[in-house]
Amino acid sequence: MRPAAARRTTRLGACAAAAVAGLLTVGPAVPASAEEQTDQLWISAPTEQSLPLGGGSDGEPQSRSLDIGLYHDNDNFAVTDGRLTVDISGIVGVADVTWPDNCTPSGTTAVCGVPEVPVIGDAYRPQVHLTVRAADGAAAGAQGRITYAAVATGGPGGSLEAPLDSFDTALTVAGGPDLSLGNVTPVKGAQPGSTHTVPFALTNKGDTRSEGFTVRFFGSYGLDFVTRYPECAYQTIGGDDYAPMTEVNCAFDQVLEPGDSFALPEPMQVALAPHALAERLDISVEPGNGATDLAEEDNYTMASFGAVNTADFEARGARVAGGAGETVTAELGFHNNGPAWLGNLGSGDPVAILVFTVPEGVTATSVPEACEPSTLSGGSYPGRTGAPRYTCELPYWTLPDTTRTFPFKLRVDRVVPDAAGQIVLRPSFGSTSFPFDPEPGNNNAQVVVNATSNTASGA
Repeated sequence: MRPAAARRTTRLGACAAAAVAGLLTVGPAVPASAEEQTDQLWISAPTEQSLPLGGGSDGEPQSRSLDIGLYHDNDNFAVTDGRLTVDISGIVGVADVTWPDNCTPSGTTAVCGVPEVPVIGDAYRPQVHLTVRAADGAAAGAQGRITYAAVATGGPGGSLEAPLDSFDTALTVAGGPDLSLGNVTPVKGAQPGSTHTVPFALTNKGDTRSEGFTVRFFGSYGLDFVTRYPECAYQTIGGDDYAPMTEVNCAFDQVLEPGDSFALPEPMQVALAPHALAERLDISVEPGNGATDLAEEDNYTMASFGAVNTADFEARGARVAGGAGETVTAELGFHNNGPAWLGNLGSGDPVAILVFTVPEGVTATSVPEACEPSTLSGGSYPGRTGAPRYTCELPYWTLPDTTRTFPFKLRVDRVVPDAAGQIVLRPSFGSTSFPFDPEPGNNNAQVVVNATSNTASGA
């Protein structure tokens, strides 16, 4: 099975499924299991690429980059001396290739060196960058295929080979518009209430005119659109399962000839709201009149804004009482005191995790759906009820002055005066504290069962 690369950044307004991959940890000198004794070399390559007939300088075909890489599965092994063989015999007369410095061509093949072959991960980057363009005389619709093979030194047997005949890139010469958006430099250290101009650079890099085009903007909850255009319709979406945001749909009838650029009628300005913290503006374009864009990967860009602001996350405990054999309900709480909101808009990770240690003498008999059982040390626990500890996930966004509750039904097995269970708020990954939280002391609270005094449970 050919592995698929995962894209880390999620666009606003799009629903994406998260793929979770298990990572092998470094083991003892002698691998402890059969799985730890195996490894596999893989090739990372795009499955297809369109090549425009025009759009380059002087009307020549525009070049495209093909990023190819090697990686392997098991970080128990060091894998070196990767050799990627690229065969371009299948694209003769269709496309021309320019080889990078780490490739040695010979006829219609080249061997490209990868001295250190990594395991896949967030920091992975392809190591071989080919440049391809439509060949002189190629006609629209012409197709060809680049194939790959690879070997490397390392692994359990001393050498690794990528699965044969499993990796290729299909090239198609095509005509049409190619709308391309320029990148936007992130804004950091901005003040809530400040106004910012968002650069908007749109160019048709294709060989065919674009008969008008559409533009879509998605602005996160802490962004306000100062500039509004008559060609655009504005609406607020989300607010239930999804974070609230502003969606803007624009239709421009201007024709963009090959090489033409477009600027908005006046510069786009956005303002950071008082509750802004980590904001983003997603921008995408499509050619008009039903045309297909030649290279959709540059039809999207994002402007990000980091505001100097705080969000005070507070854990809220509970006080319940009951005799032996009785069942009581304890409502564990999370509250965002603001002034900022927070949305993990790129990753979709929970804004916080609430960890609840069950008090002595009681058993959890009903557990909220968002809460998972574990042992006190964080290990797996069989069944959902009766666990000594629960980890509850909050949604990926929270507005200021918002409360989320997790009702637990607790059966009093035996009366223990002042039995206290701990509630701790923490980030879903990494650090144990929130960098934007000015009052970390209230990230802890208690659930007290059968208290003998009026001491507040949230302290």
